[in-house]
Amino acid sequence: MAALIRVTDNSSPESVHVAVWVDRPASAVYAYAADPRNLPTWAPGLLTSIDQVDGSWVAQSPLGEVVVEFTPPNDLGVMDHDVHLPDGQVVHNPFRVLQGGDHAELVFSVRRLPGMTDEQFATDHGSVRKDLEALKAILEG
Repeated sequence: MAALIRVTDNSSPESVHVAVWVDRPASAVYAYAADPRNLPTWAPGLLTSIDQVDGSWVAQSPLGEVVVEFTPPNDLGVMDHDVHLPDGQVVHNPFRVLQGGDHAELVFSVRRLPGMTDEQFATDHGSVRKDLEALKAILEG
């Protein structure tokens, strides 16, 4: 029997908030995670390299060359970024480092893109969890 893949009505937004605790102060987590040059070390499925070209961050990804715009450095732990895909689509990615005592909580909001199936959405937020776990391992190692 073939599996059915349901496409959700995307008239209203849907997000999954992926959270991972890191046994490090939020300031140290932010300092590492907010540096675009570190992305390939903990998110290799997202991009294989990233370089600053004429003031923009240009990355090589499985989808081809993408441009990533990052929130300016801040004291609030906000690491939002917009990914400009080769087809012209822009994907906004809310990403935070939250302080929790001597620890930090990484929270990445994965948003369902228009036309994304349940299976694709689950794969997407599963990949984000894997990346955040890799980041945790680097920071705690």
